[in-house]
Amino acid sequence: MVDVGGTTTDVGVLTGGFPREATVEVSVAGIRTNFRMPDVLSIGLGGGSRVRGGAGDVTVGPDSVGYRLTEEALVFGGGVLTATDVAVAAGRVAIGDGSLVAGLDPALVKAALERIGADVADVVDRMRISADPLPVVAVGGGSVLLPDAFPGLGAVHRPEHFAVANAIGAAIAQVGGEVDRVFAIEPGRRDAAVDEARQEAVDRAVVAGADPATVAIVDFDEVPIPYLPGNATRIRCKAVGDLRLDTVATA
Repeated sequence: MVDVGGTTTDVGVLTGGFPREATVEVSVAGIRTNFRMPDVLSIGLGGGSRVRGGAGDVTVGPDSVGYRLTEEALVFGGGVLTATDVAVAAGRVAIGDGSLVAGLDPALVKAALERIGADVADVVDRMRISADPLPVVAVGGGSVLLPDAFPGLGAVHRPEHFAVANAIGAAIAQVGGEVDRVFAIEPGRRDAAVDEARQEAVDRAVVAGADPATVAIVDFDEVPIPYLPGNATRIRCKAVGDLRLDTVATA
């Protein structure tokens, strides 16, 4: 999944319909956290990214005009050449006044789009954990900057209403409950401990607002911990279900 916004491009991987989780600590606003987070790699490239240089040495980002795009971009009467201006000049999107970028050097426009495609393709390739090809799905308003295909990665898919995919995802997102703790498993009690963890995950999902009839276990890990007494075993279990509509109505 490639989400291109106004300032950054965020790349992640879906496994079984759910985001692949990071295996190391994740920093949020420069603060290291110990929470389970999606494995996402971001670069400073988006619709508001500044374009500098000529056709032979063009750079795009990482700095951006950000929320001032409608004030500073050329297509809106501003004086800063942005990735959005390049996309409009190339005919990939109709935003603002296209006549204001009609005079851009076609070679510069082509080079900038190729630079964008190469930078994003590199991030996508770095997120793969095998040589097997992965389908690339582009979302976000800035995804118009991406080519129709990446060399070696295949075609780029843009679903219907891709520009507002984040809003759609928030509206249809499921509710989850997760258990991640160490159990002391007595001899012959392994099944009981597993059932306890599964039920606790289901209960947490229901408490969070999931419809009990739709809750199912979607992820389960069981890792014995050596050198600890009591046959200690770390069990991680995730349950997911559809949002209970009566919860929304009374919220």
